[in-house]
Amino acid sequence: MFALIVSLHVQPGEREEFLRVIQANAEASLRDEPGCLRFDIIEQHDAENRFLLYEVYQDEQAFYEGHRGSAHYARWRERMPHLLVEGGHSNAFGTTIHLSSPETATTS
Repeated sequence: MFALIVSLHVQPGEREEFLRVIQANAEASLRDEPGCLRFDIIEQHDAENRFLLYEVYQDEQAFYEGHRGSAHYARWRERMPHLLVEGGHSNAFGTTIHLSSPETATTS
């Protein structure tokens, strides 16, 4: 599995619009992309207007072709420069070692 963590710094006053746009992207990714296994939107507690995306795909092809080639991703990319602080975007890519699900998750 292919995973990425995206760090986003949202412009002051754009939080609600950002959430509307990114939620639409996440929902469409999960609904319309068979290779998209997870798309979480996380609001950081320690930094105002900062968010993380945690996305998991079946493989790199599902991400680069399925996700980045989708109409909903194109809509997100069109809006992103207006919603984010300049330079407020970074990606970290990796391979998923273990993916928890509600059925397999345990608590200590």
